[in-house]
Amino acid sequence: MSDLALIIYCGIVTYLTRFSMIAILKKEMFNDRAREVLSYVPSAIFPAIIFPAIFLDDFGQFQLENNPKILAGAIAMIIGILSRNIIATIFSGLASYWFLIFVV
Repeated sequence: MSDLALIIYCGIVTYLTRFSMIAILKKEMFNDRAREVLSYVPSAIFPAIIFPAIFLDDFGQFQLENNPKILAGAIAMIIGILSRNIIATIFSGLASYWFLIFVV
């Protein structure tokens, strides 16, 4: 199987598995307690995605020293708390990260 065919096949399988849950499940199927519990899923998954991107280097080792991502993440978090604006949070995080990499 060629690489392109494999990539297309994997994309189709991934799309169908994710879309099937959206198409099949209806909001009325869950009671209020299940909806309340499921509302915490995004906030539980988000740290699992962000932590490795900030604290791990390219080799998968924990990196605290000389890591501009930590300071940029802290700046973005402060801006996000103060502004409650996702665009301002993303822009401030990216701008501070780029500033720390290219200027400092």
